[in-house]
Amino acid sequence: MQPFEYANPTSVKEAVGMLGPDAAVLAGGTDLISMMKDYLVSPARVVNIKNIRELGGIKNSKGELRIGAAATLDELMENAEVRKSFPALADAARGVSSPQIRNMGTVGGDLCQRPRCWYYRGGFGLLAKDASGKALVPGGENKYHAILGNSGPAYFVSPSSLGPALIALGAKLKLVSSSGTRELTADKFFLTPSTDSARETAIMPGELLTEILVPHTTARSATYEVRQKEALDWPLATASVVLNMNGSTVSSARVVLGAVAPTPWAATAADQALAGKSITVETAEAAGKAAVADAKPLSQNAYKVQLARVAVKRALLAAAGVKA
Repeated sequence: MQPFEYANPTSVKEAVGMLGPDAAVLAGGTDLISMMKDYLVSPARVVNIKNIRELGGIKNSKGELRIGAAATLDELMENAEVRKSFPALADAARGVSSPQIRNMGTVGGDLCQRPRCWYYRGGFGLLAKDASGKALVPGGENKYHAILGNSGPAYFVSPSSLGPALIALGAKLKLVSSSGTRELTADKFFLTPSTDSARETAIMPGELLTEILVPHTTARSATYEVRQKEALDWPLATASVVLNMNGSTVSSARVVLGAVAPTPWAATAADQALAGKSITVETAEAAGKAAVADAKPLSQNAYKVQLARVAVKRALLAAAGVKA
C-alpha cells in the first residue's frame, strides 16, 4: 500500500478536524485495509476512531435506542434490548457469520463499506466500465448483481447487512463535521451514484458518522437472508420486515430488500399488499411476489427474483410467528 499519515484522535471534535477529501476513517478496518492493499484507495491520512469512547456503546435514550457507530456487530447481536425489541436488527447482525468479522467490524463500518462488485474490486471503477466507457456488467459476469434499480448506470448491490433493517425500523443517522451536526433518515443515507467519483452514501468529505438512533417500537420485525453457505459469505437476497399489528391484522408494514439493488430497496408494493390483512403463508407469498414485481434481472441473475420472494415470505412468517 501507499505510505500514509496515521492519526489517533480521542474525541469526535479532534477526529473531524483531521478529516478531509484525502483522509479515510479507520474503525474495524475489515474493508478499508484490504482496499488499501489492493490500491483501490490510497488515503493521505488514516484517522483511527477506535479510541473515541463517545462513538461506542448501545443504550436507551429518550424513547430511542442509541447505537454508537463504533459499536461492533457482535455487541449489536448480543445486546439484550436489541434482541428483544429489534429482532430484525439482531437477525441482520447474526447474518455476518464470521465471529472474527463480528468482533472487529463496526455498525458504522457496515453502513459505509464499499460495494463488493468484482468489477469495482478489480479496478474497473464504481460503475464498471471499460476504456471506451461501455458498461461491463450487463453483458458480463452479473450473477451477483442488481435485479432492481439497475436501469443504469449502477449495477452493484448494496453490501450493508444492517441497512435494510435500519430503514424498515425508521432509524436516523447522525453525521458530524467541523461545521456542525446533521441527521438523516436511514433511507436517505444510501445513494445510487451516477459517476465513478460519486459515493454510495450521503457522507460528505470531512463528515463522520457518529451514531444511529432507532425509535422504540412495539412492532414485530425480522430479517431473513438467503445465501449459498452458512460460513462467511455475502447474501444473495435479504428481506427486513417490520409489522405494526392491530390484533392479528397488519395495520402497516415496511418491507426492505437487501443485496438486490444499489441501495437497500423499499418494497412499497409489498407494504400495500399486507395492509389490513393477517399474516398467513398465502399473504406472505403474495407480498413476496409484489416486492419483486418490477424486477429486471440481467443475463445471469434471474434466480435472484425467486430468492427475494422467498426472503420476504420467510421474514414475514418469522416476524408474525407463523409456521410455514
